Amino acid sequence: MEFIELLPQARPLLDKFYKLQRSRMRSVGNARWWVARDSEIIAAANFMPISGGHWLTGLHVAIAHRNKGYGRGLLNGAQASLGGPVWLFCAPELHDYYRRAGLEEAVTLPSELAQRLERYRASKDLLALVRAEAATA
Repeated sequence: MEFIELLPQARPLLDKFYKLQRSRMRSVGNARWWVARDSEIIAAANFMPISGGHWLTGLHVAIAHRNKGYGRGLLNGAQASLGGPVWLFCAPELHDYYRRAGLEEAVTLPSELAQRLERYRASKDLLALVRAEAATA
């Protein structure tokens, strides 16, 4: 299993993965795309650069490969390479998953994320989480 950053020319492979998984996720234009792959992509994540770190806008693990640590491994590998904290917004039912991956409730957010969260919370119940450093386990 390898955890790698995709180059821009490989973006169609990422969107194909999302489509095959029937995921609503799509690669975002100015994000950095990371995948877990063996012979094929089995997990993917989008990291948007923001001031002081990255915003995880999506993490998807193929259904057949869930609960095997690939999502956490992908997050660890990407954050170790990208550096800085990673923030994300998630539904409350995902809190335990992300807590086990080393994220905790964000006390403060960069202003651009604080503004987005305020807008998003007008229609969704979301938590703001952060992981300051890549986990070692």
